Amino acid sequence: NAVLAVCLPLRTIMDSNLPVSQITDDPFAAIRIPEFRNLMLGRFTFITALRMMSTLVAWWVYELTGDPLAIGIVGLSEVIPALSMALYAGHIIDKTEKKKMVLTGVSCYFIIAAILLLFSSSFISNNFNNHTITIGIYVVIFFTGIIRAFTGPVFSSIVAYTVPRQYLQNATTWTQGTWLSASVNGHATGGLLIWLLGISGTLIIVCSLLILAVILLTRIKRKYPDAATKETKTWESMKEGLRFVYKTKEILAAFSLDMFAVFFGGAVAMVPVFAKDILKIGPQGFGWLNAAIDIGAILIIIILTIFPMKKAQGKKLMIAIAGFGICIILFALSGWFVLSFAALMVAGMLDGVSVVVRGTVMQLKTPDHMRGRVSSVGSMFINSSNELGQFESGVAAKLLGVVPSVIFGGGMTLIVVIIAWFKAPTLRKFEY
Repeated sequence: NAVLAVCLPLRTIMDSNLPVSQITDDPFAAIRIPEFRNLMLGRFTFITALRMMSTLVAWWVYELTGDPLAIGIVGLSEVIPALSMALYAGHIIDKTEKKKMVLTGVSCYFIIAAILLLFSSSFISNNFNNHTITIGIYVVIFFTGIIRAFTGPVFSSIVAYTVPRQYLQNATTWTQGTWLSASVNGHATGGLLIWLLGISGTLIIVCSLLILAVILLTRIKRKYPDAATKETKTWESMKEGLRFVYKTKEILAAFSLDMFAVFFGGAVAMVPVFAKDILKIGPQGFGWLNAAIDIGAILIIIILTIFPMKKAQGKKLMIAIAGFGICIILFALSGWFVLSFAALMVAGMLDGVSVVVRGTVMQLKTPDHMRGRVSSVGSMFINSSNELGQFESGVAAKLLGVVPSVIFGGGMTLIVVIIAWFKAPTLRKFEY
């Protein structure tokens, strides 16, 4: 029933087409704008640091516990506050100056990284057992969920304030490319640095990158909210964001299909287990395997930047998600590092198609005064698919075993797409 509920709004997804004037054919249109470049540089540095930190935490927790469920609890620790705070965060973002919020969020992540650095010290390891340290990490990650509820959507909403509307599709592609490039860099170098410098040394690098991100982001201009948004009452403002997403079927459908696909196909959560116990490739190989999906995604982002999709986006979206599920199953069955890496990389390329379609629809369909709230609602879907998917993967691995749980996830992704294909035939004709 849940899957059918997702499929129903997909039937209405082609009700409105975007005028051609809203799209530019210049692949470098947005990046030519100096302020947008500064935003992308700051975001690249910030996301690199976060991906290094998430890679480190997953490896660290599994080393402390030896339990795949412990990795799932990391995701649950972050998603509970992120989901709880999402609607309120959207209201605050829309009524607050954006640059200040961006700098505050990045600074708070620096504090989190500094606390984790303290936890990794010899003093803590000599005076507390592994179980206590793990609990402490969960508590710290809980607070990152609160920070993420504000920081993620404000980065998304600020993009439209830096480029003309006709450049939004191009800016969205560059934004996703920047995020994915940073994610690849963070995952790969995170594993390498764990191998070379250990937990504490890697966290020192993370703290340094976050300081650099703050410096870079001070170069963007202030982005003040719409006067009408300031006057809206908190509860009404939060409900307005939900109503807008529900009524805008293009956004709702893109969010929903992506949420279910990634929720069940979250094999990345189990990568530390595959790296350590199945493929036996150590932290350096773990970093590369963890980056494989992002490497694939950035390859497709480069292709889509130069050759943007101009028709049949809905059909391509559904085929891509089905291919993603198949790649996850192949990854689960592989016992060879090269094949595992290739399966995840292709999965990333297919997931990148979904990311671009979802991001473009959201940017083009959302009015400026509601970008924070819509981005926050979007973060609820994304958090549900990523962090809850991570928890689901941990529980499934505990109950079924690691390999069967990943095969199950890939299979469920295929089932979601098959149901959507037959129950929402108009999705195959969806274009923007």
